[in-house]
Amino acid sequence: MPLPLPPTRCLLCSRSLWLVGRFAGMACVKEIAQCAATMSIPCFKEMAEGIDPSVVNVLALVGGLVLVRSALSVLASVFTTFLRPGKDLKKYGAWAVVTGATDGIGKAMAFQMAKKGMNVLLISRTEAKLVDAETEIKAACPSVEVAHLAIDYSNFDATLQAKVAAAIADKDVGILVNNVGVSYPFPKYFDELTDDEMKSLLEMNVNSTVWMTRLALPGMVARKRGAIVNFGSAAALNPSALLAGYSGAKGFILKMTESMHVEMAAKGIHVQCQVPLLVATKLAKIRRASLTAPSPATYAKAGVGAIGYGAVVSPYWAHKLQLFALSVIPWSEAVVFNMHKGLRARALKKLASKKD
Repeated sequence: MPLPLPPTRCLLCSRSLWLVGRFAGMACVKEIAQCAATMSIPCFKEMAEGIDPSVVNVLALVGGLVLVRSALSVLASVFTTFLRPGKDLKKYGAWAVVTGATDGIGKAMAFQMAKKGMNVLLISRTEAKLVDAETEIKAACPSVEVAHLAIDYSNFDATLQAKVAAAIADKDVGILVNNVGVSYPFPKYFDELTDDEMKSLLEMNVNSTVWMTRLALPGMVARKRGAIVNFGSAAALNPSALLAGYSGAKGFILKMTESMHVEMAAKGIHVQCQVPLLVATKLAKIRRASLTAPSPATYAKAGVGAIGYGAVVSPYWAHKLQLFALSVIPWSEAVVFNMHKGLRARALKKLASKKD
């Protein structure tokens, strides 16, 4: 309960003290209130009367500029999210290569680029799923070429890298989408991760992205055009307690992308990191799409539309709002930590019930 605070000599001051009590709710607030009641403290209006008018004008100008900047930022966000046209993807090259292309975001991105006239090379682990995805895309987009390659990125050694190199050698690869990745089975403390889980986080998220980029990049440099889209995560933007290994792996991708974005610009290659929040996929363990957790198809429409724009983007509008909220909440790390602790508790309870 907020502490009752004594009135001051103006409504603004009274309201300010009430807000302190409302949000702090600590014993020290009561002491501040008692001091305010017994001491002669000038109200805001009285203090303002003693300020030099030129200072007031400068402060008003600064405040106005801040408001203008905020308004322009909102307008720019509306434009980039809803009104800005997508790039002509075929200017980058004839083929798009997508990893993790049989499910979720990867499959949806491949579909969306095929609809834009791009030929697509689907890369994933399971041959049967690749055949099904290839058949679906060919049926929906008969005018484009679709190919597939079965690769297990959990052990992306020199032999498998050579297979990828051979598959793209005769293709004008214009876009590479590094989508394949894994997360935790449920939130865990870092010391609870098994060696296999830690290895999988690094192999699937970091090594796959690094080596696929190195395989596709020479051709793009030679042709002086191309786009690379690396999938990061909102977990890379802020500390994500109980997902430390995943957050760190995606953080590597984020920083590599930001650096390459600068390096490769002069060579005609756009390098971008997309940082989605929750999407209704198997990886996220979300079955039904919602406003804040869109379907893969909904996300992919925004994701493909963002290719070629910006170094780090979160293209889906609701994700942008969520990231903005996290950026202005001073205790966001604690909010995320508590959320993950709740998910962890439910997962452990579910595991315990299965054992019983």
